[in-house]
Order: sequence, then C-alpha cells, then structure tokens
Amino acid sequence: MRNERTAELTEIALLAALITVTGAIKLPSLMPGMEFQLSAPLAVGICAVFGFRKYILAGILSSAVGLLLGTHNLLNVAIAMQFRLVVGAVLALFGRHWWTIALSGPLGTFTARITLSLVVGKAAWALVAAAVPGMIFTLLAAPAVTRILQRIQLAAHRTA
Repeated sequence: MRNERTAELTEIALLAALITVTGAIKLPSLMPGMEFQLSAPLAVGICAVFGFRKYILAGILSSAVGLLLGTHNLLNVAIAMQFRLVVGAVLALFGRHWWTIALSGPLGTFTARITLSLVVGKAAWALVAAAVPGMIFTLLAAPAVTRILQRIQLAAHRTA
C-alpha cells in the first residue's frame, strides 16, 4: 500500500513537471499574441490516459509552481484551471474517443478565451481568433500525444 501511494505521488509530480515545462515553451506565430504553449495537447493526453484525478492534481501542482516562480499570476491560473475543467468534463461526459480527445483542448481554449474576454473587457472573438493556431495544433497533436502516453504507461506497468 505504501509503495503504491509513493508511486502515485511520484507519477503526479512527474506529470506536473511535464505540464510546467511544456507550458513554458511557446511556439512562435507570425503575429504577436498568437503564439501557443505546447502544454495543451500534453494536458489533454494526461487527462485521457491517467484520469481526471491525477490530471487535475498535476495541474494544480503545476499552477502552484508557476505562482511560486512568478511565471504565472492568479488570472493565468484561473484560465488554466478553466481549460483543465472543460477538458475533464468533455472526456467524462463523452468518453475517451479520438474525437473527444481531439476536440476537448480546443473547447477548453475557446471557453477560457471567452471568459478571459469578460474579465479583461476585450472583444471575445479577437481573443478566440488569436488562439486559433494553438487550437488547431492541439486538435491535431492531442490524439498523437495521447497514444505516446498510453505506450509509456503500458511500458511502465509492465516493468513494475
């Protein structure tokens, strides 16, 4: 029992580290403000493979690290948490199919951008339009990342 708990905590910490590191890497875009983080497809894959509980705990830990390092503020964390909750809700409500994995990230981004527009008082569609390249990247990359994480999890359980 103790080893299982230690393994689970280690797994959550590693997932949080992956989210944090990939969240710090932004892919550039042709226009300012349209760059996007590599963490979105990874986050979707983590939720699909490891389950919502581990995903949300890893996300909370990642956000806490971002706050402690000063790379995130409360608005960043609120938007990230909303993304995480929408991804989790889509996968919980509609199952872990290739299409839900592909669409959950863009739906999370869309919802987070609409909320952000309400908070900052900017045009919602401008914020959504700026996120479209990242949403397309997440739509295409999340299923592939999920398959990679499934193979990693399978290999880890075979050796354990």
